[in-house]
Amino acid sequence: MKYLILLGDGMADRPHESLNGRTCLMAARTPNLDQLATLGQVGIIHTIPDGFPPGSDVANLTVMGYDPREFYTGRSPLEAASIGIKLGPDDVAYRCNLVTLRISGGKAPSPASGRRAILEDFSAGHISTEESRLLIEEVNSKLGTDSIHFYTGVSYRHLMVWAGGKVNIECTPPHDIQDKNIADYLPRGDGDNIINTLMEESIALLQDHPVNRTRQERGKRIANSIWLWGQGKRPKMPTFKEKYGLTGAMISAVDLTKGIGIYAGFDVIAVPGATGWIDTNYVGKAEHALWALKSKDIVYVHVEAPDEAGHAGDLKNKIKAIEDFDELLVGNIIHGMKQFDEYRILTLPDHPTPIELRTHSNEPVPFIIYDNKHERKGSPIFYDENIAKRTGILHYREGHTLMDYFLQK
Repeated sequence: MKYLILLGDGMADRPHESLNGRTCLMAARTPNLDQLATLGQVGIIHTIPDGFPPGSDVANLTVMGYDPREFYTGRSPLEAASIGIKLGPDDVAYRCNLVTLRISGGKAPSPASGRRAILEDFSAGHISTEESRLLIEEVNSKLGTDSIHFYTGVSYRHLMVWAGGKVNIECTPPHDIQDKNIADYLPRGDGDNIINTLMEESIALLQDHPVNRTRQERGKRIANSIWLWGQGKRPKMPTFKEKYGLTGAMISAVDLTKGIGIYAGFDVIAVPGATGWIDTNYVGKAEHALWALKSKDIVYVHVEAPDEAGHAGDLKNKIKAIEDFDELLVGNIIHGMKQFDEYRILTLPDHPTPIELRTHSNEPVPFIIYDNKHERKGSPIFYDENIAKRTGILHYREGHTLMDYFLQK
């Protein structure tokens, strides 16, 4: 038996007035997802346990079968694993976004100042990794110390490791506060003075950096500040083989899910042209997944594009990302899986990223399980958030237990 998980990050949404009360999933053309829903089993899953933030870290751990209440320690330790950083027992990893601030008064506000800075873009215009590397190297050169180091990740997503650092600081994800005054959301807690100072001092380094001058000349948003959040220490979790007896591979463009794959003992497969945005290489992901399944028991394919469009409040691109996910990934997978005698496909979002919120929410999300040896006979089913209202469904309130059902022999 071969197992394949296709995850469209943030693909679920809420009804939109401009779509006549439909969600993006309802408005998008998704014949391949509808086919799997019609022939398979459908249901809803709660990927965010009560009391947890609705993040992709928590949700993807849940989908992978790891109860966040037992294994979640923070987002950044997972990303550190992907970057190749081995955290010591006292190291604290922080996500370090490169962001665009719209500043009045010439510099970012400290908590005591009256200056205003608006967080204009949590991704600095989806800055390239090549440009980011130069900026992060500058930050590490000037702000790094014996105990604080900055590491380059992908695009706007980078890492800071603080040896012996503080973890009990309230930090806000930058994608939650777009177009808001950052003075209301600066880190607070034990050690916040160090975090806030690093963020404020980064502006002087980055505002007039040659990379940003070039971006400004080309009409692009500049990356004029770092933003630190998502901190945590390294988790202790069993590998997927220890837990389920299966070998696996992870395909993703983002360090978070790559890091989960590494902790799960999966091979992490790099796909050329996988960007984490709407221009990602969907076909390449499908081809690499099918290739990996020849030697692995399970492959997890993560697509970031719908989530990024949701954070941007971009209705058009979110629908496009869903349609491309369906046509270029799911469609090619359906065709390519015919080479295997027995297989199951699980497809779902990890959480909603509603356009109206421009951040994650914790509503349950719809899933499909297709088994090529047990096709359902019946009327067509359209895959969307209202699937629970139309069908007799599977309902997984303890979301991490869905993996046990998916893998049942």
